[in-house]
Amino acid sequence: MIRLRSSLALSILALTLTAAPLPAQGRSIARDYRAAADSLIRAATRDSAAYVRLGELVDGFGHRLAGSPSLEAAIDWILAEMRKDGLSNVRGEPVMVTSWVRGQESVELVTPRRTPLRMLGLGGSVATPADGITARVLVVSSFDELEKHRAEARGRIVLFDAPFTEYGETRRYRTDGAVAAARAGAVASLIRSVAPFSIRSPHTGRVSYQPDVPKIPAAALSNEDAMMLHRMQDRGDSVVVTLRMQAHELPDAQSRNVVAEVVGRVPDEVVVLGGHIDSWDVGQGAMDDGGGSVAAWEAVRLIHKLGLRPRRTIRVVLWTNEENGVEGGAAYLERHRDSLTSHVMAMESDGGVFSPRGVQVAGTDAAVNVVRQVGQLLKPIGADRVTKVDSSPEADIEPMVTLGVPGIGLDVDASRYFWYHHTDGDTLDKLDPAEMGRCVALMAVMAYVIADLPDRLPS
Repeated sequence: MIRLRSSLALSILALTLTAAPLPAQGRSIARDYRAAADSLIRAATRDSAAYVRLGELVDGFGHRLAGSPSLEAAIDWILAEMRKDGLSNVRGEPVMVTSWVRGQESVELVTPRRTPLRMLGLGGSVATPADGITARVLVVSSFDELEKHRAEARGRIVLFDAPFTEYGETRRYRTDGAVAAARAGAVASLIRSVAPFSIRSPHTGRVSYQPDVPKIPAAALSNEDAMMLHRMQDRGDSVVVTLRMQAHELPDAQSRNVVAEVVGRVPDEVVVLGGHIDSWDVGQGAMDDGGGSVAAWEAVRLIHKLGLRPRRTIRVVLWTNEENGVEGGAAYLERHRDSLTSHVMAMESDGGVFSPRGVQVAGTDAAVNVVRQVGQLLKPIGADRVTKVDSSPEADIEPMVTLGVPGIGLDVDASRYFWYHHTDGDTLDKLDPAEMGRCVALMAVMAYVIADLPDRLPS
């Protein structure tokens, strides 16, 4: 009997696996969904509605640092607007978030001449003593170079002047530099901003500490100032700076993930799309990630407005505090863990709503094959490229993707993204209304078609 049941189970499993790619084998996604996709593309690209709404958000509320009144006021406004849009199940799901305050801060070059330098403290950094830290600077270009000059680092401020290669590699100096410098006996850590282009515009971002290593203040200099200090050292000058930072953490604060839905005919199965609504406390957070949040919101609004009721529920989520802890993404997973098997796909835009080229997909080959077919519907806007990636394409959906939910991230022309990333220059004017409209179209088509397919996206 046990063998019979095992054989039956294996037969059912084989049939299931054979049937999983049914949309690719027995149907034509391009034919069946062309009319709906074209209507969504027209609606998303015929005006600047998404860009106008993004302007209301970023001009009206400014930056939205986790724990700040501006973030919570922005969330209140979004929830009210979503209700006006007629979306269903609009709610804020509570999340406790890190509350870090920058305070006053500065770096002044003391020798070989006296001049202020452009800087931004790194998120989560500790403060200096009230009268600051005045110390000689040791400039290095890499972790390996610091190790070679380890004996010289004690009592100094270490500056990592590491040129930008690609973000994932270069940002290690931002996240890990303070720990490496502290282990060498340094009293503070500075980095050259993580950016390929600069007009003396420092870039912030999160620093990481380790429990067994002393916490030292950490800040970013503009690229130009970091390179200047390096040249001074190379000439044999004694480079001395004074660093002052009032940074501190308050008790964790209450925030919310923003959630709204278009309820499907099979309401318990869910397709999720979104962006993160928080930002750093510089600029407006228009590019990172107000644009992605509003694009996802607009995509769901258009699906509702056009009366497209998909088979599965489409849920827009604007995650809170991606920047200083990814706490919104983690809280979403915990709240919805029991229903995670009902999550068919998770999509996020967090690379700037620039001209879309397609999507990146973390999932099985079968899932990527289906997404490629959906992508063909986006040829009219040049966004049909589908690339398989090995890990989650975005941070907020990573907890879900790690547990097997197929994940999608937008593939956009991000050639200018890191010029303004985490700076005072992240403002609305860096985005183009037409490009943003095409990102809305991409998200709307992907979300609607995957939500409506007869079979789930294979996982």
